Amino acid sequence: MITVESKLPTVGTTIFTVMSQLAHQHQAINLSQGFPNFDCADELKKLVHQAMLEGKNQYAPMTGVAKLRHALAQKANRLYGASLDPDQEITITAGATQALFTAISAFVRPGDEVILIEPAYDSYGPAVEVNGGVVVPYELQGPNYRVDWGKLEQLVSPKTRMLIINTPHNPTGQVFSDADFTALKSILAGTDIILLCDEVYEHLVYDGATHRSIVGDPELFARSIATYSFGKTFHNTGWKCGYAAGPAHLMAEFRKVHQFNVFSVNTPVQYALGEYLNDPQVYEYLGPFFQKKRDLFLQLIEGTGLRPIPCEGTYFQLVDYSAVSDLNEVDFARWLTTEIGVAAIPVSVFYTNQVENKVVRFCFAKTDDVLEAAGQRLRAL
Repeated sequence: MITVESKLPTVGTTIFTVMSQLAHQHQAINLSQGFPNFDCADELKKLVHQAMLEGKNQYAPMTGVAKLRHALAQKANRLYGASLDPDQEITITAGATQALFTAISAFVRPGDEVILIEPAYDSYGPAVEVNGGVVVPYELQGPNYRVDWGKLEQLVSPKTRMLIINTPHNPTGQVFSDADFTALKSILAGTDIILLCDEVYEHLVYDGATHRSIVGDPELFARSIATYSFGKTFHNTGWKCGYAAGPAHLMAEFRKVHQFNVFSVNTPVQYALGEYLNDPQVYEYLGPFFQKKRDLFLQLIEGTGLRPIPCEGTYFQLVDYSAVSDLNEVDFARWLTTEIGVAAIPVSVFYTNQVENKVVRFCFAKTDDVLEAAGQRLRAL
């Protein structure tokens, strides 16, 4: 057996795989992983099939199908007042996770520091580490999980190469405000720090709030790469299609890595999405649609002893279970799965330092009957 020094020595099987396997073994309702249990629109599937029948089955351009890039530029202008160059500032990727990895690979060198706002999506840290970067965690504190920008600024050093933000935020459900953007600009002004902004839940914002996109802020966009996911937007995470947007000088570097990472992305899916996006209603309905699911889930867990933490966006609901159990988060999630029959994700795993707040995350992107069944089981608490 040859000797291998792992580039990710502390990385094992993700908690999502562990909890899903546990849910399957115990026939639990799986509210752990972040994907819907319902299908995408028939119209979109028909458009993919049509593109296949029309022979659009060979490699797409490395940057993405022009029809889709132009549709995305029009969407960004309509929603955020942005004037994106579809040829130089938008690249289609094999999902948002690939876009994130490519952005990190393009700009982070060995020894560079990358500030993560935690709890954070679990792909950020390993992508930094595999490229030789150093993760510098900024830990959000419950129950409101708001960024104290003064404290975050203290983490900035001459070695800081990148700051990764996520709004709407997974897993907390918080949404950045104008004040957050103002603070960001103050911290980053006069530096060469690149801002990587994960906006995959851009359309899932509730209670009259508005998503603030990096692409709509010229000062921040000039130093940013923003990433998006069609899978999260259109209920087809298995298609693995997303995109990145950034100013031409940064996107040129992004594409240098992208072309040798995946080169190009599923061709018929791109043509279908380019046509589908002509109707803004295909994404405008998402906020009200998922808000109803959030509100139903909150109603169903009333009286369980689980204290909901306000969810402003995404399709995740955090709950404080401290009134129910003294177990740590991982053990409580396991107990909830095996004894109550509902799988959740412990939020501590989203922290580098495994911070314990007695909080778990549920995904409410499920059909109403599944949410009602889960609520009935949770009421056994």
